[in-house]
Amino acid sequence: MASVAALPATEPDRNCPLCPRLAEFRGQARLREPGWHNAPVASFGDPKARLLIVGLAPGLQGANRTGRPFTGDYAGDLLYATLLEYGFAKGSYQARPDDGLRLADCRISNAVRCVPPQNKPLPVEINTCRQFLITTIAGMPRLRAIVALGRIAHESTLKALGLRSAAASFAHGAVHSAGPIKLYDSYHCSRYNTNTRVLTPEMFRNVFAKVRADLDKS
Repeated sequence: MASVAALPATEPDRNCPLCPRLAEFRGQARLREPGWHNAPVASFGDPKARLLIVGLAPGLQGANRTGRPFTGDYAGDLLYATLLEYGFAKGSYQARPDDGLRLADCRISNAVRCVPPQNKPLPVEINTCRQFLITTIAGMPRLRAIVALGRIAHESTLKALGLRSAAASFAHGAVHSAGPIKLYDSYHCSRYNTNTRVLTPEMFRNVFAKVRADLDKS
């Protein structure tokens, strides 16, 4: 990993121009819904946390609307309920950024910070935005666990950590080591995955139960 001194900003500018397709899509959304966030979505939680959750990208009517990761769409319902159950969040999740919910020893970010068309960022956009994931990880001095939600988040996190994909294949429930950090894989908590039973709430809880147990032992 690059040294912190050589790293760019942790979060992209509100009008980040690095991915032209995403910037154009963001601009279209601002015209349609001027009251929405419609900007790169910053990480949520304390940089001193030991747990980082990495999603794919903001949802159009979720984080892109509300400005907080996983807030305002179905994926957030399952994620925050699970975090509350395992002590990684406190308060009440009400699907809005002013609901008073607080993360506890946990931070949430995305591999791509801007909403992509059809929820599908291009490889070049994932690669371009990885600089912000790298600085997010580098700026968490107590980081010990990362939960990657889905294959794309897994692969981008591996590259941010300087690991080869061949050495740490994605599989739900898999755990990989990167020095003092453990990477935990989970299928993404999207409505599609839960509706098709690719991911059940129990499968999702099992991942965070493992993280909780490992952190409590450390």
